[in-house]
Amino acid sequence: MKTILIKNAKIVNEGTIFEGDVLIENEFIVDIGENISPKTSDCKIIDAEGNYLIPGAIDDQVHFREPGLTHKGDIASESRAAVAGGITSFIEQPNTVPNAVTQELLEDKYQIAAQSSFANYSFMMGATNDNLEEVLKTNPKNVAGIKIFLGSSTGNMLVDNEAVLEKIFSSTKMLIAVHCEDEETIKANLEKYKAEYGDDIPMEFHHLIRSEEACYISSSKAVALAQRTGARLHIFHVSTAKETELFSKIPVEDKQITAEVCVHHLWFTNEDYAKKGTFIKWNPAVKTQADKDGLWKALLDDRIDVIATDHAPHTLEEKKNPYTSAPSGGPLVQHAVVAMFEAFHQGKISIEKIIEKMAHNPAKIFKIDRRGFIKKGFYADLVIVNPGMPWRVNKENILYKCGWSPFENQTFKSRITHTFVNGELVFQNAKVKEVHSGMRLEFNR
Repeated sequence: MKTILIKNAKIVNEGTIFEGDVLIENEFIVDIGENISPKTSDCKIIDAEGNYLIPGAIDDQVHFREPGLTHKGDIASESRAAVAGGITSFIEQPNTVPNAVTQELLEDKYQIAAQSSFANYSFMMGATNDNLEEVLKTNPKNVAGIKIFLGSSTGNMLVDNEAVLEKIFSSTKMLIAVHCEDEETIKANLEKYKAEYGDDIPMEFHHLIRSEEACYISSSKAVALAQRTGARLHIFHVSTAKETELFSKIPVEDKQITAEVCVHHLWFTNEDYAKKGTFIKWNPAVKTQADKDGLWKALLDDRIDVIATDHAPHTLEEKKNPYTSAPSGGPLVQHAVVAMFEAFHQGKISIEKIIEKMAHNPAKIFKIDRRGFIKKGFYADLVIVNPGMPWRVNKENILYKCGWSPFENQTFKSRITHTFVNGELVFQNAKVKEVHSGMRLEFNR
């Protein structure tokens, strides 16, 4: 039996912070308390005094690019970056090549991850205009949910047949996660700016092309459809203050419609396009300061339930293309947790609330089995965070396969010092150990 004892940590769990110890045996947490003594002479002891012990973050939306787009990233490279950033479980999206739109193609991704993932993993089943039969075969016990693109993005999987949408929403009890942007609105806006600038549209217009109106039209339609059909809806990457009006403040356990915000929409605004250019080109777009303020407000009053990354790497060469051919998306998993801790240092959010939104709520929303909390009998997916150990993001310490970050040259006050996945210490002393200890997530449905 392998045992690890974490001593003197500030344990963050379910809205409280308390000093104590956590004992791990093999892959599980077996004891939590004060003054726990090691049971065996070969127990590894880690003194976490002054540091926070948090449940590993669960990122409910990533694009790790495998199969088919592995020049940008792959499951091994991006999950390595994730565990270095304190993310111990991820849910990956179906717009790889080929798109994961059959049960066979979906299962292929699980087989890749079983061999190569440093973190725990699940993959969304992709919906199209003509694969309803395949969608309805999805196993709710071992697949996170169904993903529908209501706006086109990287690897166009747009579902725009309203009869098909109605059928999917009314035919499955599984969680349906949606990307909401209205295609017709975006096309009309893009044509307007192309007429003036050609392909080299200045980045400062991105949030006007993929506009507030485009987001709200689509999100409000999705919410109305879910309300009419009783579907379990989760709206990814909400980017506007107006959209937050669609969501309620009731406890997350009681919600049929939940919402996610991404780190970049909480961090950047359209004012940053002048400096960052296409490196902060995302779909949906980073919008105004008023939108950012509205997202923070909705996050703190619990209309928004989850903080995620929408991690979506592209190469530097691709990002340097003119506006119309520069792809949207950027890498974030290595820096998301410390970016939110930076917001804590700035007085914007409590550590307890960060953990609620990045670990507890994703586990509740997706009904993930025994993860997302520091509890006896749960998997030991744990992260130690030193809140006073500043470091600067640079080319040398970026782990993404694409080799860049929108946070380059940013100094963060907090540092991830240890990450455990299923009781295995996979990250320590700024190094990821070559241990692929990730497991397939299971769901209590």
